[in-house]
Amino acid sequence: MAALASSLIRQRREVKDPQANRQIANKRKPCPKSNKSLCQKQILILISKVRLCGSRGRKMDKRPEPQLKGVVTRLYCRHGFYLQMLPDGTMEGTKDEGSSFLQFNLIPVGLRIVAIQSTKTGLYMAMNSEGYLYTSKLFTPECKFKECVFENYYVTYSSILYRQTQSGRAWYIGINRDGLVMKGNRVKKTKGAAHFLPKLIEVAMYREPSLHDVAVQSPPRKTPKTTSDSPAHKKDPPSKTKTTSTS
Repeated sequence: MAALASSLIRQRREVKDPQANRQIANKRKPCPKSNKSLCQKQILILISKVRLCGSRGRKMDKRPEPQLKGVVTRLYCRHGFYLQMLPDGTMEGTKDEGSSFLQFNLIPVGLRIVAIQSTKTGLYMAMNSEGYLYTSKLFTPECKFKECVFENYYVTYSSILYRQTQSGRAWYIGINRDGLVMKGNRVKKTKGAAHFLPKLIEVAMYREPSLHDVAVQSPPRKTPKTTSDSPAHKKDPPSKTKTTSTS
């Protein structure tokens, strides 16, 4: 009887004051979540989304880092001239050590193969099938030169594409005693015109240049001051046979 009476009293209290019972129930079951408000939670979600989008953007904008270790240098010829490339692309020898057109990037593009690029103009040095030096905005196989160390630490630079057909002698970059750039097929390895002494300025890292195809016609460009570069010599067809006979 006492148990029945106590249960009836409890039911009457619940009917009279349901909110008190709810508070007790709430106290018995505490929320396991953090004490952060809804506004704070929304702000944290937005911050995480912004960070995620930012990291994705950085990954998309990531560019390949420079991987080729080259040098910035000046090329001093054994005949007493520095090789320079003027803004119009003209290549010549000069004795002016203060000229701002003497610096070149020597970029390794293979085993003992380099690309020679002017740091001032951004143009590449190239040699065409006739032995003429010219400048190119694009990096092509004609811009590749083989770098070989000669005696007394002098270095020679020869075209990797072209050489004498009969003797197989390489074509070299050269400056004669008058400071004029020579045709590659008239420069000999043992002569001082082909001997250059690189004067190091600094070591630099470069990206690998994109290789482009050689144009169908690659005439000499902006190199009027070269030996054997007169109009009569250019129009003379048998000049090739004369060149091979002097090798």
